[in-house]
Amino acid sequence: MTGETPLLEVRDVSLSFRGVRALSHVTFSVNRGELFSIIGPNGAGKTSMLNCVSGRYTPTDGRVLIDGRDVTSMKPNARAGLGIGRTFQNLALFSHMSVLDNIMVGRHHLLRNNVLTGSLYWLVGAQREELAHRREVEEIIDFLEIAHIRKAPAGTLPYGLRKRVELARAVALKPRLLLLDEPMAGMNLEEKEDMARYINDLNEEWGMTVVMIEHDMAVVVDISDRVLVLDFGRKIAEGDPDAVMSDPGVRKAYLGADAEAEPADAEPAGGQAPAAETQRPAAAAQ
Repeated sequence: MTGETPLLEVRDVSLSFRGVRALSHVTFSVNRGELFSIIGPNGAGKTSMLNCVSGRYTPTDGRVLIDGRDVTSMKPNARAGLGIGRTFQNLALFSHMSVLDNIMVGRHHLLRNNVLTGSLYWLVGAQREELAHRREVEEIIDFLEIAHIRKAPAGTLPYGLRKRVELARAVALKPRLLLLDEPMAGMNLEEKEDMARYINDLNEEWGMTVVMIEHDMAVVVDISDRVLVLDFGRKIAEGDPDAVMSDPGVRKAYLGADAEAEPADAEPAGGQAPAAETQRPAAAAQ
């Protein structure tokens, strides 16, 4: 909406690791209610950017703003309190805990009782608070269609279901801004279709602003409002998905050549980067 402060602003952000530049002067913004995708070959700096937004990394230069507030130096747990939730490229579940308990972890920052009042579980409202949070979690479990595994240890589940549980934990935080790092990586076609539907519904029906890293270009074009393309840590394109996919610079970054005859929505085989990508600095990976 014209004149409205973007929910997320990234201003001239650079990030270096011992002299290796992972991000270089990247600027973009995400409006409330958008489903915004970040794409690029492996090693382009996508995860590094998400880490700067979530607080895992502090940019070398530049600023990150949430709803107009500068959060560049704010710790990750404080950003969660502002309504930022995320999933990770590598699964970060507690494998020995049940699905239900893993999702409940996402509610931790919303709990108002502490160790003292919690010891008087039935007397000071701690029980009522826990039940209220469990009702919220059960709604998420029903939405993501994982009720049949709610009591199963997370570590015993197939990969696709573990990815869904991690999404449920991020949603349990009640985020205004949901950061998804390759939520469909390693999934088969049916699992990808389900995950794309869940993400789209979270955006449209649950009102969550989504920033997603994804390699499946068909999914990106189908559900994204806008797309940002990174290559070697620099922004090379931003805008409408169809326009971005037809950009010669974007196609060259993915395919390593002008590739004028290639379709705009082509994805590197197996979701992998082209051969030229193997020369990217290890410290700047992702």
